[in-house]
Parts: sequence; C-alpha cells; structure tokens
Amino acid sequence: MNTAEEIEDKIRGVLRDHARLSKPVDQIDLTTDLYQAGMTSHASVNVMLALEGAFDIEFADHMLKRSVFTSVASIRDAVAELTHA
Repeated sequence: MNTAEEIEDKIRGVLRDHARLSKPVDQIDLTTDLYQAGMTSHASVNVMLALEGAFDIEFADHMLKRSVFTSVASIRDAVAELTHA
C-alpha cells in the first residue's frame, strides 16, 4: 500500500512530465493552485491520463472536474479514494 508521501511523489512526477507548470514541481506546495501555476485545461487532461496509467486507476465521471486537479493535495485525495489507500 502506498503512503500519502509515496502517492504525492508519484503525482509530482506526473506533474513534472505533463502539467507544463511555470516553476519546478518541487517548489509547489500541496495546496498551490496548479492552474495558477501554469497548467492549462489541455495539460490537465494529459495529467489525468498519466495519473490513470501511473496508479492503474480510472477517474470516475463525478471526478472529472477542475477542482479534483487543482492541487497536489486534491489529486492525492482523489487517487487515495480510487486506490483505497
């Protein structure tokens, strides 16, 4: 089972590769708004798809909204719900 820290590290790796943020992902807090940090709606779709592959999950329809992908913390909570971590 993944710890919250392991999940966050994996999320940060996906964000580093797919979110096109304006600053390094390791300089972003858990609650930093990723859209204000430069992530576009298009990049958020790539992030979602990469997260599904990285965690072997599928985001439920009710989770396909901006608020789920707004911060590392909100993504972590969604991933934890889907992986029962």
